[in-house]
Amino acid sequence: MQTAAYPITIYYDASCPLCEREIALLKQFDRKHQIELVDCSPANYVGEDGHSRADMMKLIHAKDANGQWLIGAPVFAAAYAVTGFASIASLWGARWLQPFWRVVYPWIADNRMLLSKLGLMSAMTRLLHALHARSAEKAVANSASCQADLCEKPDPRKP
Repeated sequence: MQTAAYPITIYYDASCPLCEREIALLKQFDRKHQIELVDCSPANYVGEDGHSRADMMKLIHAKDANGQWLIGAPVFAAAYAVTGFASIASLWGARWLQPFWRVVYPWIADNRMLLSKLGLMSAMTRLLHALHARSAEKAVANSASCQADLCEKPDPRKP
């Protein structure tokens, strides 16, 4: 997985319902305020650092705190990682899946308006909310167990 220094600035297409909903979900769970957002959809938007508006509208872009650019799948990996969706981040960031994402993600990006009309995002949003709720429930249960001094302690005999 490509690493990112936080905070990251995500350049996204706010005119796309699919993009807007996914970004809203990420922002909802950005409790550490590590994601900044820039809408690159206005016709008068000028790109940055050699990345044109057309480039940014074709594939999602992000710039990390060190000035490193992330394009496509690595943006999602970084955004999901910082918002607590580690499993989803690992899918977007897995090295062995990058050849798949290099083919599939541009197709998704090219067809994002159609996919929005088909309601794909509604199903994905519900799934992401369910995954996050499950993670939150586990964290609360673990915290309650630890407060009752029942949490799992590391075994000092194991390396």
